[in-house]
Amino acid sequence: MPKVLISDDLSPRAVEIFRQRGIETDVKIGLKPDELKAIIGQYDGLAIRSATKVTKAIIDAADNLKIIGRAGIGVDNVDIPAATARGIVVMNTPFGNSITTAEHAISLMLALARDIPAADRSTQAGKWEKSRFIGVEVTAKTLGIIGCGNIGSIVADRALGLRMKVIAFDPFLSAERAVELGVEKVELDELLARADFITLHTPLTDATKNILNKTTLAKTRPGVRIINCARGGLLVEDDLADALDSGHVAAAALDVFSTEPARESRLFGRDNVIATPHLGAATVEAQENVALQVAEQLSDFLLTGAVVNALNMPSLSAEEATRLKPYIQLATQLGAYAGQMLKRDLKAITISYEGQAAALNTKPLTAILLTGVLAPQFASINMVNAPVICRERDIRVSETKLAAESDYQTLIRLTVEAQGKTTSIAGTLFGGNKPRIVELEGIAMEAELGGNVLFVRNKDKPGFIGNLGCTLGDAGVNIATFQLGRLGPDEDAIALISVDQDLPEPLLDRVRQIPHVVQVNALKF
Repeated sequence: MPKVLISDDLSPRAVEIFRQRGIETDVKIGLKPDELKAIIGQYDGLAIRSATKVTKAIIDAADNLKIIGRAGIGVDNVDIPAATARGIVVMNTPFGNSITTAEHAISLMLALARDIPAADRSTQAGKWEKSRFIGVEVTAKTLGIIGCGNIGSIVADRALGLRMKVIAFDPFLSAERAVELGVEKVELDELLARADFITLHTPLTDATKNILNKTTLAKTRPGVRIINCARGGLLVEDDLADALDSGHVAAAALDVFSTEPARESRLFGRDNVIATPHLGAATVEAQENVALQVAEQLSDFLLTGAVVNALNMPSLSAEEATRLKPYIQLATQLGAYAGQMLKRDLKAITISYEGQAAALNTKPLTAILLTGVLAPQFASINMVNAPVICRERDIRVSETKLAAESDYQTLIRLTVEAQGKTTSIAGTLFGGNKPRIVELEGIAMEAELGGNVLFVRNKDKPGFIGNLGCTLGDAGVNIATFQLGRLGPDEDAIALISVDQDLPEPLLDRVRQIPHVVQVNALKF
């Protein structure tokens, strides 16, 4: 039974989901780092929000951990590179609080436009400063959205409903999607120059960190109002304070800060600054949604292998996992073959999907193939870290898709280069679900792979098969299946022999002594 730890405050319904699906669940909130490190090795899954810091030290102690699920969008509190290196999937829940965060951004924008927090404080203090709080309308104003993904697109929709003009900067926003959303796609400098209000809705990455700073703020139009409900590191708070001091920025509303909890800041104590304590996802609906979503995602992964909203590996729904199951078996065999044939100094891996295979979600299949190829060299390799290891080792990986059928309705072909040598294998599915090898080292043959397999390459000469059979029989080896293929008479031939016993090295040496033998390998599947 899989075992999950919930280390942050989640809805009790999340615990119900885990337990209803047969997953043992512990709830331990408020653990100190050393306490979490001491027990994390007991768990297959970890469900968190923002309080738990999953550092490299924690991950290094997580001997059995397979998945970390963040109930929310941001994963600044998870060391994703360290998790990836250990083969741990990291998931978030990007849709559970999208509406809530977008509504908070719109609320802050309207509050800025009409000075509502300062006017409230003044009125409750017994003052009646009606002439002091002259606001602006948002109708017909230009809203600049930096980052037009899940949340940004909802903000755009709401702003258009307020009769605003919406422009967006997002390198990943296609022209077609911009038209669909009703926004104008622009470059960052144009957005800064045109926007009356600017709202941030982008992840915190190397490319977006400090995207609003002294230089970019100077490019904004005088009197701009800025809203940030995304990540504190997207803007330089001291530079924003300077721009507010000079009057170039009229007002700002921040729900997130570079350091949280934010106990002090140059931005505090100003009538033209609204500050909220990271409330973007703080609604009853959002808290419930992300808790249920993370529980379902972790359960699906631990029980079916489905991967949804992962940040460090390809997604694979439960339905896809079922449909891809025979292809996964085939990819596992292909990768295992190539990995055992060439065990060192890998240079390049080439994968071709042909026919029906080309129409599949091939990303998880590619990850499985890479895992099989690398497995003899790396003890803790899996689908998560295999692509990363290829990049780190400068192993070139290329993938092609050929929709047209050739000799087979569906085919996966794998070619690996290493040590100045090349090995290749291709396989298909018989009956839609039975993996079969149909080509080995350029030689056509039909074979099943399983258990202990003896690979023999030889020159095709009379009497060879008899000699090979006698050698195995003399050693007491029982043959289960025997498949052959050849290029032509007197040319290279290959035998794949499934046997019931392990193949010790002395026996392999005897096989190598048989006349016309070129290569011998003992394989396990």
